Amino acid sequence: MTDFRILTPDAQYQDDAEVERRTAGRGFEFNIHRVRDMADVPVGQLAGAHALVVWHEVTLAPDVIRRLDNCRIVVRAGVGFDNVDLRASGDAGIPVCNTPDYGTSEVADHALGMLLSLRRGLNYYDARLRRDPVGEFHWAGPPLIGRVRGTRLGIVGLGRIGTATALRARAFGMEVLFHDPYVARGQEIALGIRRVDRLETLLEQVDALSLHTPLTDETRQLINSECLGRMPSHAVLINTARGELVDVDALYEALIHGRIAGAALDVLPEEPPAATWPLIQAVRAGDERLRDRVMLTPHAAWYSPESQTDLRRLSVETAVFYLRDGVLRNCVNAHLLKSA
Repeated sequence: MTDFRILTPDAQYQDDAEVERRTAGRGFEFNIHRVRDMADVPVGQLAGAHALVVWHEVTLAPDVIRRLDNCRIVVRAGVGFDNVDLRASGDAGIPVCNTPDYGTSEVADHALGMLLSLRRGLNYYDARLRRDPVGEFHWAGPPLIGRVRGTRLGIVGLGRIGTATALRARAFGMEVLFHDPYVARGQEIALGIRRVDRLETLLEQVDALSLHTPLTDETRQLINSECLGRMPSHAVLINTARGELVDVDALYEALIHGRIAGAALDVLPEEPPAATWPLIQAVRAGDERLRDRVMLTPHAAWYSPESQTDLRRLSVETAVFYLRDGVLRNCVNAHLLKSA
């Protein structure tokens, strides 16, 4: 007997929701799709779903939310929730919840791994030894190589992942500064790091900048041409958070003209990126001005088999707890909820 129907329009796994079905148990039916446009989901499944568990490929805009006739909860399988219209969901009386308790270690490791790859020339050495393991067997050449210990890492956003990144950086002997106006004062004392109240001041002091803030109207294109111009010319930018935090065209100009030294991006404003973007064109063409100064990974910072399993289990748990027991956790639109 089916008590509840859970719809996932953009599943980021290939099996038939094995983890999800095992987590939910009896009484739950799953409709699983792998689309990037909600228009490709059958209308009847939208109307009949009691819960949506969405990843990052689709957008729940107001017109979609209006068609969720039976939906009681939307769960974002991930930390960010910028692809769900919180106000429209709240007006419909539908709580939106995220899944913040997965992948923290993976993203923090990825951010530090990117920094180390740039500063220790790992990609540079590997590429050259693959091409010629005899003739290229020497240490000279990486353009961004330098000592990590004693350098300053600036962190924007001191949530779970920002904190984990700060702790890792301290273990490498880095001095950690952060900017986050929403973190209670004194947190810096507990972590042994330094708060900087103004973003502009932080940018001027760092050797590397790592972004760990959610995407909001306040943070969209937070790192623009003006901000990049404030960073020291030897500094590098790392973004494992949200692609739209960075003006990619401004970043390209800053890199080409030597206003910053390098960048490592796991996320982009559009994924996959448009082939026409100047930065993407330059990387594909092997532009010498960017070679060994730019690193790209495919929105993979969160991923490990363990992290993916955690994410699948926890997001479905959130839906099941609410549908079956009325227990709501990790709600991000509580202040907007109205009676349906």
